[in-house]
Amino acid sequence: MKTDICNRQLDTIPFDPELSPGAHNAVNVCLRVQATEKVCVITDEASLEIAAALVHELERMASPYHAWVLEELATRPLQNLPRAILDDLETSHVSIFAVQAQRNELQSRMQMTDVVNRRKIRHAHMVNINRQIMLEGMRADYSKVDRISTKVIEIARAAKQIRATTDAGTDLIADLNPNYRWLKTSGIISPDKWGNLPGGEVFTTPGEVNGTFVIDGVVGDYLCAKFGSLRDNPLTIHVKGNRLTEAHSANRELEEDFWRYTHTDENSDLVGEFAIGTNIELKDVIGQILQDEKYPGVHIAFGNPYGAHTGADWYSSTHIDVVGRKFNIWADGQQIMSQGKFLLEP
Repeated sequence: MKTDICNRQLDTIPFDPELSPGAHNAVNVCLRVQATEKVCVITDEASLEIAAALVHELERMASPYHAWVLEELATRPLQNLPRAILDDLETSHVSIFAVQAQRNELQSRMQMTDVVNRRKIRHAHMVNINRQIMLEGMRADYSKVDRISTKVIEIARAAKQIRATTDAGTDLIADLNPNYRWLKTSGIISPDKWGNLPGGEVFTTPGEVNGTFVIDGVVGDYLCAKFGSLRDNPLTIHVKGNRLTEAHSANRELEEDFWRYTHTDENSDLVGEFAIGTNIELKDVIGQILQDEKYPGVHIAFGNPYGAHTGADWYSSTHIDVVGRKFNIWADGQQIMSQGKFLLEP
């Protein structure tokens, strides 16, 4: 049920019915939208068809909503999130952000999540959502993903140290800070923590990370769209005392762009996130960070530690994830993953 203000008649835009199962999962399973709840839908020109599929689910439920198309409110890349959207979020119970990322827009997304965190909105973050992700990750059985995520987070919360290795050359040790909280974003989104969709990860801010990470999956933010899968040209990084110390790749443009991004501010080179992907229905990295960071294995991110959730007391204006393939993982010596497969029953 569209309310009085709407930038685009998304309910009249045709969409491929193949998008419907993923949209149904998002609205009814992950967000559990109720007919009495107001929803804020934020999209862009590139994501209109997916947004139309999501809106169709809201229309079926007769849920009140506003739908916003970014390009109709401001020039991109956005310096700030438009005031109309921020005001709408202030009166919404649920929000969906289905948008293609552009360079230097992280600040505007942080402005959005600041409102989401303060008001405890159930928020689905679908940055760089595309058709492939709607047909794969968004069709996952999220009850199964939630069960394995619960088992993993229970082990992680009790651990003092997690080690991750790969045959490609990764050998990383994370010493954990008991004062920092672990979060579960399994796709079942609660008011306590907004979640990316597709879902499937547990994460914390580490105490200290040391070692080597061979990034043969993807790097995040706008670099993901630029470089895609790194299987054939991996980026090898070294971390010491929780800071990035080296980055090397045969792709010199990737190496330089990554180094520049992770030196934007004084904390951009700090490991702000240590995470374990738990979406066991994903079969491989596809070159899209939104889905690939949920692929079973370890990923880390440099920059913003999401301190409002983890308890970390420092800040960065940037956040970039890095993903590898086929991990072996040990928590305090207990092996929980071998070659990318959990040794735990979902």
